[in-house]
Amino acid sequence: MSGSFMGDAFGARGRGAGDNWSMSSIWDAMDQLRSTFEQKVGGATRMQRGDVRAAVLALLSERPMHGYQIINEIGERSGGSWKPSPGSVYPTLQLLSDEGLIRAEESGGRKTYSLTDEGRLVAAEETGRSAPWETSSSGRDSGKHGALPKAGVDLAQAVAQVARTGNPDQVREAVAVLDDARRKLYSILAQD
Repeated sequence: MSGSFMGDAFGARGRGAGDNWSMSSIWDAMDQLRSTFEQKVGGATRMQRGDVRAAVLALLSERPMHGYQIINEIGERSGGSWKPSPGSVYPTLQLLSDEGLIRAEESGGRKTYSLTDEGRLVAAEETGRSAPWETSSSGRDSGKHGALPKAGVDLAQAVAQVARTGNPDQVREAVAVLDDARRKLYSILAQD
């Protein structure tokens, strides 16, 4: 990222640390950062149809889980680059239940899902294949295609938080950290 990104994204080049940033310019900066990463390094992971189903079956073959455990486990195993929404996981769980591959048991106000005997057979057929989080380009070892965009967006969120709630001294310190980080990133590229 060049200095022009920070200047352009926050509305005015050369704006001094401690100036009041409008919330819209902070969110514009975050959107611009995310868009830049998506254009340059491949963007957010988009899993193919059926990947949620395969992931659910793979996880439930290990142990019973409730829906949010499934979502969080997929996120963890993909190194944070794929975290399916409840809007994709819960309908998949309902479909698998309708097909007789899983059953839900109510416990402590939560439904815990486990494989039926038929579900274990279907999951066993998939055992030789890689799990969806391992076959996507977004896995833990994916380098620039998974971890870098996420780290950039996480950084942009931290910058927005400092801009929103930091005092002028904290904002100046954050700008110095970002300037140093930018120089270090370019020095990484210069090493080869």
